[in-house]
Amino acid sequence: MRKYRGILAVSVILALFIVPVLIAQVTKPEGRRFRGVALEETQFTEIRFWNSAQDIDLSGMLFAPSGEGPFTAVVIIHGSGTSMRNNAWYLTLAQYLQEKGVAVLLPDKRGSEKSAGDWRSAGFEDLATDTLAAIQYLKDQETVAISEIGVIGMSQGGWIAPIVASRSPDVAFLVSFVGAAVTPQQQLVYEENLNLRQMGFLPGISNVVAFMSTAYIKNVGQKEFWDAIEGFDPLPYWKQVTVETLVLYGRDDTNVPSADSAEILRELNNPRIKVRIYEGSGHALADPIELGDSIIRDDVLEDIREFMRVVAEHP
Repeated sequence: MRKYRGILAVSVILALFIVPVLIAQVTKPEGRRFRGVALEETQFTEIRFWNSAQDIDLSGMLFAPSGEGPFTAVVIIHGSGTSMRNNAWYLTLAQYLQEKGVAVLLPDKRGSEKSAGDWRSAGFEDLATDTLAAIQYLKDQETVAISEIGVIGMSQGGWIAPIVASRSPDVAFLVSFVGAAVTPQQQLVYEENLNLRQMGFLPGISNVVAFMSTAYIKNVGQKEFWDAIEGFDPLPYWKQVTVETLVLYGRDDTNVPSADSAEILRELNNPRIKVRIYEGSGHALADPIELGDSIIRDDVLEDIREFMRVVAEHP
């Protein structure tokens, strides 16, 4: 009897864990290749600026439009992890805005490329001071004539953008590009759960495993970073946002709970916060399947530019 119980237990494990994952991996479709702007295709000026609040030497690229200006300007706030200058996602947005008459400051994230410091030990409030320093640089420089300055928070940068907007009177507008409005813990569980589903884990099983994998990430794999952002909640900062704001989500995002985030922001009943969800796109807001291969879909780029145009005309 014990023998059969053992066989039954192994069969259950195979049926619930291993077999679905193996099937998913065998039948997994080939990954998509997206088209974006390469670094060598861009025109920019090397810049350096100083974060006086935390004594950090920072670098970046200034994408200035042609003409005399004055121009609307934006500071891009990076997403998670180390950020490289050849990131096509950022460069595609930067070049598009530059060609549409917007000056773009794309910093080297703290601890990346030519910037000093270490993002791994920095909380979001710390990283916000880097963006505040970039805004000050735009105000002080005399090379490019600037009319108003805004920020674009990309992914994880969407947690930082409302901090910056709540602390600086110089921010004229805010764009959150697939930035979560839930807490980092909630976002991580969501992402891990969806990652496991994509690997082939069954619903329910993936939820259980996700809690274990997130515990590992927080306490072992990325402990220093998670210690730095422990307890962070973006909602108090969103409640302080008073500038015109555009929040963009993809319906099929497997990194950020777009529906939950959109609901949180809409419940603030702030008429200045406009939320848009794009059907058929995931976290990068790339072209939907079979409708193109752009890393950022055209209507998203156009919506961002139109939003900035309206803000500039009605400050």
